[in-house]
Amino acid sequence: MKMKKITGIIAASMAMALAVTACGGSAQPAEKDSAEDGGAKVYTVGIVQQLEHPALDAATAGFQDKLTELLGDSITFDYQNAQGEQTNCTTIATKFVSDGVDLIMANATSALQSAAAATSEIPVIGTSVTDFKTAGVIEENDAPGRNVTGVSDLAPVDEQIALLQRVCPDAAKVAIVYCSAEPNSVFQSELAQGYLSDAGLEFAEYTAADSNEVQAVITKAVSECDTVYIPTDNTMANNMEIIKNVTVPAGIPVICGEENMCGSGGLATLSISYYELGQKAGEMAYDVLVNGANPAEMPIAFVSDNITPKYNAEVATAIGVEVPEDLVAIE
Repeated sequence: MKMKKITGIIAASMAMALAVTACGGSAQPAEKDSAEDGGAKVYTVGIVQQLEHPALDAATAGFQDKLTELLGDSITFDYQNAQGEQTNCTTIATKFVSDGVDLIMANATSALQSAAAATSEIPVIGTSVTDFKTAGVIEENDAPGRNVTGVSDLAPVDEQIALLQRVCPDAAKVAIVYCSAEPNSVFQSELAQGYLSDAGLEFAEYTAADSNEVQAVITKAVSECDTVYIPTDNTMANNMEIIKNVTVPAGIPVICGEENMCGSGGLATLSISYYELGQKAGEMAYDVLVNGANPAEMPIAFVSDNITPKYNAEVATAIGVEVPEDLVAIE
């Protein structure tokens, strides 16, 4: 008799549990902020990096270091490299959305465009992107207007052109060389043209559609101009060895928009720190994740500290250029 009574109690308890589950619609998945970590929320951030390159690698490192500093064990990263392929950027971003990450960090323009296209809900922080509006992912720098914000890597193009004049005082015609498939390079070229015009320097644009055209384009530029200016451009950055093999034998100086490009074959640069760029993006991500900041209302940030004119001593010697004393040799 007692056994029947106990069995009845168990059955009733089970029925009540089922009723509660039914009222909730369906059982909820386990929360990431479980008792195992003392109830603290553990955030998952998906990182899509467009390609391997020292500047982009530095930005990713700065981002991860800053968030780890701020969140400790409460942050995990899913880092994915697209190896320079737009389709890979799309696939990675789509998977991040499917996985339900808390935030996406998109490193470089194609990665950012793919992340912005993949979701209108998950916050997206971009970095190593020159102009977010030109990339088509926000409405305005001061008020992005959607789930995307970030940090621009726009270097002071006016100061870069001034550096060009100091390092190459006899420059007569400047070749602006970049990849036509990169919107941010087009943007920088337009800025450079204005500053070159103001300086009274003649210039011409030379564009490559992809890496396969770089050698032919730089060869033509060198045959028609006496100085080369290359903005921050991923395609050119990945092909600096080819550019160096054309410009150095010809004795043509190359002013680059970024330090790692200069170190790989350019003559001089005035570049921001990509590590600091990533750290700033990490601070913005923290504000979104922890403080509930809305990316749509977060202005695009810029890094203006620690901009030092630098030069490639090996290239300077090879082409016989004596650079101003205040330039720092790239180590």
